[in-house]
Amino acid sequence: MPIPTLDAIETRVLGALIEKSLATPDSYPLTTNALIAACNQRSSRDPVMDVTEREVSGAVERVKRRKLAGVASGAGHRVSKLRHSMDIALGLSRRELAVLAVLMLRGPQTPGEIRTRVGRMAEMTSVDEAEEALWMLSERDEPLVAKLPRQPGQSAERYTHTLLGDVAPLAPEAEGDAAEPVSTLAERVATLEALVETLQGDLAALKEALGAD
Repeated sequence: MPIPTLDAIETRVLGALIEKSLATPDSYPLTTNALIAACNQRSSRDPVMDVTEREVSGAVERVKRRKLAGVASGAGHRVSKLRHSMDIALGLSRRELAVLAVLMLRGPQTPGEIRTRVGRMAEMTSVDEAEEALWMLSERDEPLVAKLPRQPGQSAERYTHTLLGDVAPLAPEAEGDAAEPVSTLAERVATLEALVETLQGDLAALKEALGAD
């Protein structure tokens, strides 16, 4: 299926469902109250959110309509419980699903951070394995993960998910030479703006001097 474009609450809802399905399967699927608590956790979340029952219920209904989540069936469920279907809808392995969940719940991260934070969701013993999962997610026809331009002072590349619809994969030519990251474009603009300001000052001074003569 095409990559879904989610809003922030839908992203948090699905990320929380994925996390609990992989990390705590004995308490999964989740009741609405358990899902709200998972969305509003103070740990392992960035940003921390304070979503209401109404907001979560609305997000659940929206993702259910798009076949990304559903209600668990079975005689053992006395109350309605919710489950995700992201692995089936998007064709993801457990490791890919775990990496995507970490990005959905905690924002852009380096491969090293992802390897550490996957935790109980999937076995990942090295940064190489994290990078392999990121590569699989980014090399799809419609990438689920994108590499971000390296910022000044950063020693490692960061990755983000694309489900919010506001991130495009870094173009090959933009990846460029490590000695000249994309971030230098902003630095060049700032330098040019400062130069223009200086020239404008010089021009004003010259006009004043000519007028004085």
